[in-house]
Amino acid sequence: MKLLLKIFVLLLVTTHSLKTASAVTPDGALRTITNNAFTVGERLTFEISYGFITAGQAVMTIPGYKYVNGRKAFEINTYAVSSETFDNVFRVRDKYSTFLDVDGIYPHRFEQHVREGKYSKDYQAFFDQEEKTAETDDGKKYKIPQFVHDILSAFYYVRVIDLKKYHKGDKITLQNFYDGQVHPLDVMILGRQRIEVGAGTFNCVVVEPMVVAGGLFKNEGSIQVWLSDDENKIPIKMSSKVVVGSIDVELTAFTGLRNVALAKVQ
Repeated sequence: MKLLLKIFVLLLVTTHSLKTASAVTPDGALRTITNNAFTVGERLTFEISYGFITAGQAVMTIPGYKYVNGRKAFEINTYAVSSETFDNVFRVRDKYSTFLDVDGIYPHRFEQHVREGKYSKDYQAFFDQEEKTAETDDGKKYKIPQFVHDILSAFYYVRVIDLKKYHKGDKITLQNFYDGQVHPLDVMILGRQRIEVGAGTFNCVVVEPMVVAGGLFKNEGSIQVWLSDDENKIPIKMSSKVVVGSIDVELTAFTGLRNVALAKVQ
């Protein structure tokens, strides 16, 4: 189950390159990025399955705004919960939160609250994007690239980018900060495909995160992610091949999208 939840979080870090809209601004100046992809009120619900077994559910939601560091930010939460069947074997109650600058689409704060079986972890990181530093909840401070992401803000950042400019074989790169380190992540564009999930049939952009061994996530099997091929760019499906079978995360419901779901086939 822990692998299953790691794979779901990988869905959140399938992101865009620093070489374009994430370019560093001079002298620590803050950026402004147009966001036509998401807004407050959005809620995405997923089913996590292993073969024919429903292992859990995940929800990504934007409940409202908060002011952090004197700036207006989206409060974005992701919850992962094991099903009743899996609770008897390995109970999971995980929550990830990011506070994402409304104007610049970069994080001010990240929180992780993990409850998996007997294991628990609480972690926070506070970002000063002007000073290019991050401070963790143990009081340690680190130098960071400007506009570096956490594992959740990264996903929402990619949604403001025009993925239609990318084609099969293109590779894009992102940096994210976690546990005192900046981790690279390459993402390969595999092409476009129409798929059917619980929420309907969608035209998608298919990508593969090229996970660096020893980074935030270990390379535990090939992973593919399907993003809606429209302005919303919501995650539709994620699939990971494991030693025996595969683990799938599929969209079952969505509400509060900023735009009409044009990628959904009527």
